[in-house]
Amino acid sequence: MNKLKFTKDEGSEFYKELNEKIEQYFTAEGIQKTGNKTMIFKIILYFSLDILFYGLMITSTTTIGFYSFYLLMGLSVLLTAFNISHDAAHGVAVKSKFWNKLLFSLSFNLQGNNAYVWGKNHNESHHLYTNIEGSDIDVLNNPVLRMTSTQTLKKIHKYQYLYAPILSLLYSINWFFIRELLMLFRKSSRTISINIPSIEIVKLIFFKLIYIGYMLVLPMYLLSFGVGTVILAFFLNHFMVSIIFTSVLGVSHLSDFVHHPIPDKDGKLQMSWPKLQMITSVDYNADSVFLNWTLGGFNAHALHHLLPNISHVHYLKILPIFIETAEKHNINYMNMPYKEALSSYYRFLYKMGNQQHMQPLIYESKAS
Repeated sequence: MNKLKFTKDEGSEFYKELNEKIEQYFTAEGIQKTGNKTMIFKIILYFSLDILFYGLMITSTTTIGFYSFYLLMGLSVLLTAFNISHDAAHGVAVKSKFWNKLLFSLSFNLQGNNAYVWGKNHNESHHLYTNIEGSDIDVLNNPVLRMTSTQTLKKIHKYQYLYAPILSLLYSINWFFIRELLMLFRKSSRTISINIPSIEIVKLIFFKLIYIGYMLVLPMYLLSFGVGTVILAFFLNHFMVSIIFTSVLGVSHLSDFVHHPIPDKDGKLQMSWPKLQMITSVDYNADSVFLNWTLGGFNAHALHHLLPNISHVHYLKILPIFIETAEKHNINYMNMPYKEALSSYYRFLYKMGNQQHMQPLIYESKAS
């Protein structure tokens, strides 16, 4: 991973004042930046649903019931990741460092994915160097999808806006079976190289086996629906999770409104870190109570990137402060309806597949 330097600009003053106002808000309200009673309720709710749907799935008496509860469990686990795992990864789900680490590790590892690897990738690559090729793990030199103008434009990319939705079905399957395992052998196309401690390698393999055990082997053993039925449910679940996951997160950084800054030869960007976050992140329906509750604040992505030390349960209250401060410092805040964000995502794929260089569109800031 290429480590970069930033340059002070108007984003620096914006960020300074934003943090001051946010501190004033929490002090005046006499509350913590971490999760509150609402978060405790969500933790109990989502983990209970995970257990409930698994119990119903593993005791199903009909094929329809089996598929229904299998998919409901998959959806519940995904919402647990959105609402609990992500906040816990940033140490803000609850006040206790121990419980944050436990919640994060437990929820991630039991999905068959390694919490340590994801945490390093997410916090030390994506959050720090968002949308910068060679530094952000989520910007790949991918022969199938072209995501930046510096990547070679190939004939196949002309159709990427058509086949991208099909590829998105395989996102979690790739993550579980290929992405993390390749990292063990340093064969990954990811842009960040992680030295994985031996204990984490053991945990990575162990929890993948545990996941296969309770998601595949145990249902095959306990239920009489047949191996094929269980395997189909397994893949349908991953397809569903992949579609939702990529639909929620893909539009946040893949858009014809966002930038992919290029550092100079000395590894320096001609902008501040706060400005980088604002020009590379798209929010959608950031003031939606429903989406905040369901997606754990992922729809307020710019807000989260700038203030990762605050739980999503506070986003709706601090959003007006965020917008007002951005407007004061002439920082363009991209917050749009989801339909517009999704359209921008597909325009981005089309342009990147048909143009050598893409000039990002200018999005006029709009109050929520």
